[in-house]
Amino acid sequence: MLHRLPYSLLWLLALPLVLLRLLWRARKQPAYLRHVRERFGSYGVRAPGPTIWVHAVSVGETRAAEPLLRALLARWPEHTIVLTHMTPTGRATSKALFADEARVLRVYLPYDLGFFVGRFLRHFHPAFGVIMETELWPNLLAVCQQRRIPVLLANARLSPRSASRYARFPSLTGLTLGALSAIGAQTAADAARLSGLGARRVSITGNIKFDMTPPEEAPALAHIFRTRCGTRPILLAASTRDGEETLLLNAFARLAPPELLLVIVPRHPQRFDEVGALVQSRGLKLQRRSDNAPVDRDTRVWLGDSMGEMFAYYTVADVALIGGSWLPLGGQNLIEACAVGTPVLVGPHTFNFEQVAQQAIEHGGAARLETLEQGVRNALELIADTDRRNEMSRAGLDFAAINRGATARTVDLLAEITA
Repeated sequence: MLHRLPYSLLWLLALPLVLLRLLWRARKQPAYLRHVRERFGSYGVRAPGPTIWVHAVSVGETRAAEPLLRALLARWPEHTIVLTHMTPTGRATSKALFADEARVLRVYLPYDLGFFVGRFLRHFHPAFGVIMETELWPNLLAVCQQRRIPVLLANARLSPRSASRYARFPSLTGLTLGALSAIGAQTAADAARLSGLGARRVSITGNIKFDMTPPEEAPALAHIFRTRCGTRPILLAASTRDGEETLLLNAFARLAPPELLLVIVPRHPQRFDEVGALVQSRGLKLQRRSDNAPVDRDTRVWLGDSMGEMFAYYTVADVALIGGSWLPLGGQNLIEACAVGTPVLVGPHTFNFEQVAQQAIEHGGAARLETLEQGVRNALELIADTDRRNEMSRAGLDFAAINRGATARTVDLLAEITA
């Protein structure tokens, strides 16, 4: 308790700033002002029976959690899953993924103060909890431990940079990790870093993202996309981040032939209009996915202003540039691209997914370039070289296939800690 006191005081002092930030973000995403009471542990929905709590902070964690959530629904058929988020986009993603599943409720996780998290746990009474990746909340985990609610940190990853930050607060970090019943780490390196910070019962379960399967509607949607785009070669820039689109468009405008169609799918939906304006400012003809219209032959850029359709975008692409990796932002997940056989190009900054990126490169399904200009040049070479492109496609498919199975191992670990 004494180690958490300064942390809790900081939370109390920061709460007005947190609320101001909520208002600030609502300028571009009004959804931030919906369900605000839930962020203080007050909820208008109740589960009809026993519950399992799963926390997936935003879009990436929610998509990664899908195989596990479906496995939990099958393994514990009497339970309702209370799926918590921190962002409206994460909440919208879960609604899209589980639109027809009445046993999945979605709410916001409250701010990490003892009173708020206590209200959350009293309201839903979870039998056990699962936190995706590395979203550690000291007060929440401490209260779970006091109430004897087992909590698993699943699909856990911890970069050297994040480990260094946690190491600055050894007592609080050790107590927080110690409050977890078990940890399922993605890799041996993640497991070693977590253990070095004081975690106990750490198992290597693998990366659940390899168990993701395309939605049932993805092949049909990909066919629609291909029909709209015609026979033109497609270069996909997936999950791009602020600053990367400028570099990409500069290189594309200078190097790409007119028949090549660039498809840009920004990571954050609130940036769709901003990216569209960037394209038009360079004199490149733009169309949007939301137009639901055929892509004209003189259109240079197709803006993927939609959510939950990444598998379809990857399926139609000849080559994919993975966003977040061309500036020091840590990179984005490349597993979905490999799973459908799309050759992958990443930049130098993949520290959030370092081992997966390096393994994909070593397996031959991906390549690393230093700049976006080099990435565009390499993509053009791949598009012109069918044999090399097909070789990378087969290697990516094989890489994705041999790494599956983390979901089953995670469910087995949950069964152990809840027995």
